[in-house]
Amino acid sequence: MRKGHLAAVSAAALLLGLGLQTAHAADKDALDALRADLKAGPAKNVILFIGDGMGVSEVTVARYYQYGAKGRMNFDKLKFTGFQTTWSLKPGEGPTYVPDYAPDSAATGTMWATGRKTIDERISQGPSTAENVPGKNFRTILEVFQAQGKRVGNVSTAEITDATPAVLNSKMSLRGCQAPKDMAACPTETKAKNGLGSIAEQTVDHLVDVVLGGGRGRFDATGGQIAGGVDNGKTVIQSARRQGYKIVNTSTQLAALTPADRPVLGLFATGNMTTEWTGPQAVPGDGVKAHECTKSNRPSNEPSLPAMTEKAIELLNNKNGFFLQVEGASIDKQDHAANACGQIGETVAFDRAIGVALKFQEENPNTLIIVTADHSHTSQIVAEDSTGTGNPTGYSDNLITKDGQTMRVTYGTAGGPGPVATPPSQQHTGAVVPIWAKGPGAAKILGTTDHTDLFKIMQGK
Repeated sequence: MRKGHLAAVSAAALLLGLGLQTAHAADKDALDALRADLKAGPAKNVILFIGDGMGVSEVTVARYYQYGAKGRMNFDKLKFTGFQTTWSLKPGEGPTYVPDYAPDSAATGTMWATGRKTIDERISQGPSTAENVPGKNFRTILEVFQAQGKRVGNVSTAEITDATPAVLNSKMSLRGCQAPKDMAACPTETKAKNGLGSIAEQTVDHLVDVVLGGGRGRFDATGGQIAGGVDNGKTVIQSARRQGYKIVNTSTQLAALTPADRPVLGLFATGNMTTEWTGPQAVPGDGVKAHECTKSNRPSNEPSLPAMTEKAIELLNNKNGFFLQVEGASIDKQDHAANACGQIGETVAFDRAIGVALKFQEENPNTLIIVTADHSHTSQIVAEDSTGTGNPTGYSDNLITKDGQTMRVTYGTAGGPGPVATPPSQQHTGAVVPIWAKGPGAAKILGTTDHTDLFKIMQGK
């Protein structure tokens, strides 16, 4: 154990001891739970939640809008909290690489998936002289747990070949090489060149027990045919069927699955899955007139993130344990689009998915739940300006919250006036991200750690 973690755990243990001397009987259960989380050692089950682009501000915006200033979320039931640094690397000659303070999702995902730093655009490969020059393939946490005999799962509201889910079961120089038809930018990594193939191909070749998300267009005929290998000329879905996958495409089909149906490939949208909520994009100046969000945007044939999480846990649960990653992907995508309602709805759905895992953890205490973000993003709560002289220079939206008050959310990391209805894509930020945990080894996230530390923390090291 690192010295910082040892000190944090010792301090927590001291506070716990003092609390035990003065606690009322009603506090005993809570104190017992904290004591259990202080224990070291590997957990039987590990559930990692990634809120893409979900910095402290994104969580706060969702909390205030949906639950009010005094409201609390499932996030808040995870008593161990800390921060993580997320910086990546810039390309170079090596072996020493300079830091990139505002990373992308490929580099940050590679950090917790492999315990190693890399450059932006890179999927579980090491750094190199340029983004289009492949690096060394790294072993991933999914592969570690598979080797231990655990079942493994990958759930996302994005295309399941997008960067964050891809880091678990793929190694690729450029995150855009998602389907056979996308491999022109990664010519040496096709199966025809004795490579591992596109991210979609690697996803099914890894025999991940449960894969749920969007991105059907990367797997069917629109994604092209596989070039090389045993499935030469076939689509990725055809390859998946050959390897025993059960393919599902609707909420009803997902609900009907049983553990006997594994492995499962659930693809519920051609591209990214539909957002839960919708609303107007932010505009410059005073922003959008104060309004509430539309909460009925997701079509019924697409399962919600909580529903996918619940089914994944059901299918993965077994005597040897499991590893599951769950991504709330469109928090980031709606942040990029300066769409507060879309962003908030995805954060609320993500929080409800955490609630599903917490319920499972109550009955299965040997389960470690970790919740964090891959990187921070742009949205901020700012004061309303009645004079028009103190407005933010970016794009703003005004939301009527649970408290019945107006909350101004502003986006200001993309330059230029731009067309009002289509603000330019907002940029990520380099701020540290929050991290929460509950279960065996949860105390190891206390203080400030780095994304690379998660690789060992999830293994109980």
